[in-house]
Amino acid sequence: MPPYKVSFDAIPWESPIPGVRHKVLEHDGQKLRLVEYTQQMAPHWCAVGHIGQILDGRFEIEFDNETHIFEAGDGVLIPQGATHRHRARALTEVVRAIFVEAV
Repeated sequence: MPPYKVSFDAIPWESPIPGVRHKVLEHDGQKLRLVEYTQQMAPHWCAVGHIGQILDGRFEIEFDNETHIFEAGDGVLIPQGATHRHRARALTEVVRAIFVEAV
């Protein structure tokens, strides 16, 4: 049975890379992530797909041919794969986002 209500307070923070920490709940081939990015995150290319929303802060996401600015309240839909590779940079001290992703 799925956990209909997710208590992020009960999930510990993990830091997959410097400047990023997240709380992750995995269920049935998907994961729900509450993520905090800081300006200390090293630039890196990512090919993982993301669907979610920016909760706080300003975020710059660079793609091969364009760059977009995301702010609190903006939705994010980045398909998976090298064609949509991207790298992000926090424009504020902290950026908080929520994402649903494939495991």
